[in-house]
Amino acid sequence: MYDTIIIGSGPAGMTAGMYASRREMKTLIIGKEPGGQMVWAHEIENYPGVKRISAFELVQIFREQVLSFGVEMKDAEVKKVEKTETGSFKVYYDNEMAEARTIIISIGLSPRRLAIKGEEEFNGKGVSYCANCDGPFFRGKKVAVVGSGNSAFDAAEVLSKIASEVYLLVRNEDSIRAFDSLVAEIKKRSNIHLRLNTVIEEIAGENKVERINCANIKENTKEVIDLDGVFVEIGRIASADLFADFVERTEAGRIIVDNQCATKTPGVFAAGDVTDLSEFKQISIATGQATIAALSAYKYLQGK
Repeated sequence: MYDTIIIGSGPAGMTAGMYASRREMKTLIIGKEPGGQMVWAHEIENYPGVKRISAFELVQIFREQVLSFGVEMKDAEVKKVEKTETGSFKVYYDNEMAEARTIIISIGLSPRRLAIKGEEEFNGKGVSYCANCDGPFFRGKKVAVVGSGNSAFDAAEVLSKIASEVYLLVRNEDSIRAFDSLVAEIKKRSNIHLRLNTVIEEIAGENKVERINCANIKENTKEVIDLDGVFVEIGRIASADLFADFVERTEAGRIIVDNQCATKTPGVFAAGDVTDLSEFKQISIATGQATIAALSAYKYLQGK
């Protein structure tokens, strides 16, 4: 019997593990990909106390620190969660089962993919899903942003201050969902090239992104754009169906929590990008929420 099982081994999950173990809670972290979304970043410059570090190195530091506190970690995928008659939780993963008095959900979000040739191949080699994370690495270079909502237009605006040129590719001119004020600001920027009714058919290059092959679906024309990076901003997915019986979710599927990171079910907490606590998705925010979730789980157990 564990005091807490943390589902998800990204920055939030591992931080929750550290704080839970320091409260002498017997802790297990289960996650299919150590580091979570952090591994999608090539290098990280905006994590407090670390000037510049590769995502791989930061993941290793997190993991080593967690293990040094005596936390158990399983690289596996959780298949099912059940609540017992006594109020504990059974967590099934691979061909095993573990039981805990509390659970902390920190599964993060998954970015929507373009599902085109070259996207997976150049992930981390010019293809990025986070302008705030990777934008500074493209200073003075040419980049493209794909998307039609606020996140895409905001990314283009931010990148226009860093990159020499920004191509903003919108699939359908009628699908723009960004605020009018943001759209107007984008149109003022001389180094932002707005391409309406345009899709990327292929991301190409040798060892990194060097160009994109585009098509205008309205005019049925083709275009090749030489550039250094592609930022995919077409939304993120919260895959929290596994916990549907224990939590309430927003229309976007994110888990609703209070300011103590507690869900509607006593003993179930959530932290990080999968929650509705913040629209901003950053490592430092996820770790802060995870700290709250772990200490709240400890307080809950003390109360019982």
